[in-house]
Amino acid sequence: MHAIQALRFYVSTAHPCSYLPGQQASTLFVDPQHAVDAEQYAYLSELGFRRSGRHIYRPHCKSCQACIPLRVPVERFRPSRQQRRILQRNQDLNVRWVPLRWQDEHYALYARYIEQRHRDGDMYPPSPEQFRGFLLEDSGFSQLIEFRLTGRLLAVALCDQLENGLSAVYTFFDPDENARSLGRFAVLWQIQEAQQLGLPAVYLGYWIEGCRKMSYKCEYRPFELYLEQHWHCFDERYTPPEQDAVHGI
Repeated sequence: MHAIQALRFYVSTAHPCSYLPGQQASTLFVDPQHAVDAEQYAYLSELGFRRSGRHIYRPHCKSCQACIPLRVPVERFRPSRQQRRILQRNQDLNVRWVPLRWQDEHYALYARYIEQRHRDGDMYPPSPEQFRGFLLEDSGFSQLIEFRLTGRLLAVALCDQLENGLSAVYTFFDPDENARSLGRFAVLWQIQEAQQLGLPAVYLGYWIEGCRKMSYKCEYRPFELYLEQHWHCFDERYTPPEQDAVHGI
């Protein structure tokens, strides 16, 4: 019996979609009372699941399949000219893994980031309780990555390290450092780290065609999308089929 057969799954009730106006969303998630280990989560990530706090989930919407899992096969990845400039621009940063624990400095940066960049999002207004629940839930396979300039904290990334890759859960950064493109640099650093660790992929969560906040995920090429229960590789931007074709109508 495979390890995930012992898990229980639930489907949430329909609720307004956070990404597509006018759409109703529902979610398939693992029973949060069951502790999911790294082997189980690695297998679930191959099926398009994602982690947020203590919840491991996958979109399960009846009328929409716009959320598509995306990962970067790191050995095939080649940075674009713009990405090489971002790497060059940030070569003066000191980057290190740190344990998953509360630090006042981390929360202060997170609060600034949410207040200045995401006042229209679900995480506004920020709070210590929200921060702990979202970013400091100890899964047993999660760590934080700090990005510093001569000691000054510029960015923090939450990353899950699994046997099949790194899962980039969330990144927050100094909103006044626009020129550095810190969010993109954090992804590039995790791709390089996965290469050094001998891991095959970096998982970037879900991509939605037409959603501006998620458009950056297709910049890391080639990328793979989880479509029709298989991972498919694309060297260029993916164009989804018409909705009738997606749902087989």
